[in-house]
Amino acid sequence: MTAGRCPDWRLTGRPWIMGILNATPDSFSDGGQFNSVERAVDAAGEMLDAGADLIDVGGESTRPGATPVSQQEELDRVIPVIEALAERFDCPLSVDTSTPAVMGQAVAAGACLINDVRALTRPGAVEAAVASGASVCVMHMRGEPGDMAERTGYQDVVTEVIDFLAERLRRLKAAGLPPERVLVDPGFGFAKTAEQNFALLRRLDELARLDAPVLVGMSRKRMIGEATGQPVDRRAVGSAAAALLAVERGAAVLRVHDVEATRDALAIWSAMRSA
Repeated sequence: MTAGRCPDWRLTGRPWIMGILNATPDSFSDGGQFNSVERAVDAAGEMLDAGADLIDVGGESTRPGATPVSQQEELDRVIPVIEALAERFDCPLSVDTSTPAVMGQAVAAGACLINDVRALTRPGAVEAAVASGASVCVMHMRGEPGDMAERTGYQDVVTEVIDFLAERLRRLKAAGLPPERVLVDPGFGFAKTAEQNFALLRRLDELARLDAPVLVGMSRKRMIGEATGQPVDRRAVGSAAAALLAVERGAAVLRVHDVEATRDALAIWSAMRSA
């Protein structure tokens, strides 16, 4: 699906389920599972069959302490996967990247959303995003994955996250990116303690003042493990519960590993609303 066919994120009537497809050897939950094109295509097909609406392809781990990868390595990981998915499936595709060259080539390969944990702050990223014609998701994070765990000092985490995202939205609008193409992500787990993450979740509806669709990614993260006591591979239930709480507070897109559990939780939520 090309950037020109990217959906209107505001006109869905229900949350989007974004399936996570990490073409990396070191992601915290599924590193190394989908690091061949064939395995990635199979995994994407399974997520779509389970109820995913779009697939997010990443080639650089952003877990705490992650080691950066070169631009060429990131390209080698994600572009063949996006090309194969675009050829095989008629669904929106997202690229999880902060690298301008990857943004441009990923959109040319078939992605329609640039999902950037660094909020287009790398040199040339804003220009690449504007030129691509794709939608963009900008996320709040302090520092880099290697040192973000040391940058959790906030006076009011919710207000500071909103202020940061508001500034990025102003910057993107001034650069020529239409507001209807922009989503925001508060960055659960990025330079935030578990308590701060849950404060963000509790007050997620306050992000509505930004007038942009909200994407959330809490799936299997440490905040879920600290609350439930479960290891990474047993956090599907806790992650689905957190996703529902986010939807109740206005989340438009749910970035998840466990698509089927999220779909079923949303089905119950939808049945209750329509009863």
